[in-house]
Amino acid sequence: MKKAITYTLLILFSLLFLAPFYWMAATALKGPEEVTAYPPQWVPSQLHWSNFIEAWGKAEFTTYLVNSTIVTVLATLGTLVSCSLVAYGFARFTFKGRDVLFMILLATMMIPWEVTMIPLYMEFNWLGWINTLKPLIVPAWFGAPFFIFLLRQFIMTIPRELDEAARIDGANSFQIYLRIILPLTAPALILVAVFQMLSCWNDYLGPLIFLNDMSKYTLPLGLGQLMGTRDVVDTTSLMAITCLISLPPMVIFFFAQRYIVENMAGAGLK
Repeated sequence: MKKAITYTLLILFSLLFLAPFYWMAATALKGPEEVTAYPPQWVPSQLHWSNFIEAWGKAEFTTYLVNSTIVTVLATLGTLVSCSLVAYGFARFTFKGRDVLFMILLATMMIPWEVTMIPLYMEFNWLGWINTLKPLIVPAWFGAPFFIFLLRQFIMTIPRELDEAARIDGANSFQIYLRIILPLTAPALILVAVFQMLSCWNDYLGPLIFLNDMSKYTLPLGLGQLMGTRDVVDTTSLMAITCLISLPPMVIFFFAQRYIVENMAGAGLK
């Protein structure tokens, strides 16, 4: 009986959270007259699949898609490389001031991005990177505190005996990192990659600050531009584009959810 009540509550809460996604998809498939109908029509009388094609052609969304893909892929790759290297150093090497440096690293997580926004803009402007994709990509190659912490905790669960055995066989520190640590931390790396990809793909504020030319826009910024350039909001087009933008993160999260559920706690409790 207790299990039945639990599953019933879970199903009800699932429906509650899925309702906005259903409304988004249903609105994207409605005709113009059904969008403003009152009372609201939950099920479209006819599925207008052409809405997606028409909405995609109302702006340079193909260009925005390419820009978002470039930023997401390169930033995710940079995060994986930099964070895994730094986490390996904190987890496996003993040096003077290591714990102090690690505490300083953790302390930076308490600084809101809004506080560093203006200094970052001034720095990137001095470098001549404004209105380029570099401010959205290059910082990821210098690590992220939370991901470094997450990977460090995961690496600390790997027995040091594996490192010692590899050193006996003649492996150096980088070979141990490349051939032992990275394969064993694959679940945690997948978790980091998913979080970073979702963050980059959905980022709106960063591109809004650093990009001026519409040819450099990413998908969230292009969607915002579509909303702001029309006197009458085209709800059907907005929902259609939102569905298309939301599809890749949903697919990625669906296939990677096993790693997220199984390894999130294990990587951070050591």
